Amino acid sequence: MSDTLNVVVLVGSLRKESYTRRLAQALIKLAPATLKMEIVPIGELPLYNQDLESDAPPPPWRAFRDRVRPADGALFATPEYNRALPAVLKNAIDVGSRPYGKSVWSGKPAAIVSNSPGMIGGFGANHQLRQSLVFLDMPILQQPEAYIGGSDKLFDERGEFVNPTTRDLCTRLVTTFEAWIRATRKPK
Repeated sequence: MSDTLNVVVLVGSLRKESYTRRLAQALIKLAPATLKMEIVPIGELPLYNQDLESDAPPPPWRAFRDRVRPADGALFATPEYNRALPAVLKNAIDVGSRPYGKSVWSGKPAAIVSNSPGMIGGFGANHQLRQSLVFLDMPILQQPEAYIGGSDKLFDERGEFVNPTTRDLCTRLVTTFEAWIRATRKPK
């Protein structure tokens, strides 16, 4: 079990200092050495429009698909906007799922962490995202569930978790996700 797994991390917030981005970066730091996690930018992807799908789709779409396709797994970090999934994250999912029959998501193990400054931790966005991922044939890690409330107060000035219980949950999430990928990924 010494081979390193490659995991793409999609952050559903575009703000450079967003709570979601900080949380994703913290998860990357907590990951075991055998789990290489990297944030894949999604903010520059043109909105999905089937009219642009051809032998030469937009270069950002091709680059994104080429980056996600070989990954062993995908971690989705999402805030909640108006009780829903952010449009930028849904667009990235749509871009990766096309053209029909060539989805980069199919069979790729996934995990979700949602967050919000409020108490329910992005529950609505988390479950809306799960609906799309199930349709895309992505085996989704069920436990531990990660709905992180109070995301505006998660970290100190050094970027360290303020609450050890939240840190422990996030550590458990990434270590369990590694085992999940190994158990469910399709052979290459």
